[in-house]
Amino acid sequence: MNDLTNLTLAEARDAVRGKQISSLELTKAFIGAVEAARPLNAFVTETPDRALDMAKASDARIAKGEMGALEGLPLAIKDLFCTKGVRTTAGSNILSNFVPPYESTVSQNLWGAGAVMLGKTNMDEFAMGSSNETSHFGPVFNPWRSRGSNAKLVPGGSSGGSASAVAGNLCLAATGTDTGGSIRQPAAVTGIVGLKPTYGRCSRYGIVAFASSLDQAGPMTKTVRDAAILLGVMASVDPRDSTSVDLPVPDYEAGLDTGVKGLRVGIPKEYRIDGAPPEIDALWARGVEWLKAQGAEIVDISLPHTKYALPTYYIVAPAEASSNLARYDGVRFGHRAKGVHDITDLYEKSRAEGFGKEVQRRILIGTYVLSSGYYDAHYLRAQKLRSLIARDFTEAYEKCDVLLTPTTPCPAFAVGEKSADPVSMYLNDVFTVTVNLAGLPAIAVPAGLTADGLPLGLQLIGKAFDEATVLRAARAIEIAADFSAKPAEWWRAA
Repeated sequence: MNDLTNLTLAEARDAVRGKQISSLELTKAFIGAVEAARPLNAFVTETPDRALDMAKASDARIAKGEMGALEGLPLAIKDLFCTKGVRTTAGSNILSNFVPPYESTVSQNLWGAGAVMLGKTNMDEFAMGSSNETSHFGPVFNPWRSRGSNAKLVPGGSSGGSASAVAGNLCLAATGTDTGGSIRQPAAVTGIVGLKPTYGRCSRYGIVAFASSLDQAGPMTKTVRDAAILLGVMASVDPRDSTSVDLPVPDYEAGLDTGVKGLRVGIPKEYRIDGAPPEIDALWARGVEWLKAQGAEIVDISLPHTKYALPTYYIVAPAEASSNLARYDGVRFGHRAKGVHDITDLYEKSRAEGFGKEVQRRILIGTYVLSSGYYDAHYLRAQKLRSLIARDFTEAYEKCDVLLTPTTPCPAFAVGEKSADPVSMYLNDVFTVTVNLAGLPAIAVPAGLTADGLPLGLQLIGKAFDEATVLRAARAIEIAADFSAKPAEWWRAA
């Protein structure tokens, strides 16, 4: 076979099962790709020795005819998932020396299915960011560049390291987490597939918490089929996570190619926003035509409370973050400040040294909206609006089966372009946060290029626990778009 790193997850699975290649060969190819791509800064921790050991163990199982669903397939893990014996930082200085004594349920599901770990991917600190510039370990760079330019672009966030690793062929697939768009937005701007499952479909046990009522793990892959395969392994009920839902996990791959004939696709009018590049609207219109041509019925719908989604999100998420991040105090684990005089000094200095500016900003916002005198005016009001946003979707699904929208309001932008303007950065999540507030599944599919040669994605939003329909519609978009563009591997010469 030619370069093994070009394989999709499904192709590699079939090749390993058919004994055309060994897991060891495949893993060595990806270890080499990860090393060559260090200029992308996609990984915080590389685990080549562990990967080789896991690959050898997989080959031994394959020789005995024992094969898990992901046997011998090298994956990358976002550094928000605790991995037993392997440093887990959440992109933060406060956890820069933390080695968990336990494994997250999602990653344990992957290892149980025979997958191989290449390492832990870089991310916005505590998953707070839309560009992967807030990491304590420096920004991740997008494998894509604008035509005729050498400017380094952001890969989106917070799962930017995973997105860059998949788009740059540094792994077969990767895990991400999505609190307000952190899987779908980076997937869209790096030209890959990113799926945020229904809240409760994947266990949150062992995932470093940002906003507990919004966080959800999901797959980041090269194709829709790969997303279906990976989600089938990641998803499970878990007694250690009271929010995980005890529903059977379907064979997502089985129904992928059944088409969209008769499927009702809703087009929400509120997702047309002023100032968006005309390329975004044009791509959306093409997506509508692609689905219509394959037999889908297009339905105009309204989600009237969409305009309140961003302010609601940026009250609810920081409020939960301020509570979740209170545990990082320099006492039990993580960064501890030196030269302190008393316990208060220890807390203050450890947190000031450990947390970056964006995390500090969100903790302060969250503490403010939860404080006496402001709780009713801000947090309680946001919770009521969240209920109205969720109700909009419930009413829309009386008329349609899935929704089609853009994923992002713009393509990838230059590193540093928006980092001085938090509000401009927050607007990158305008099409994605509603889904998290309502707890629904959604997928980003690469669907076209800008005039400058940068990827753009379309988003499909489904009913709760109906990932199968979302994946089927995404497969229809994927077939019609026939997106085959790849970034030039500029990092190999860097």
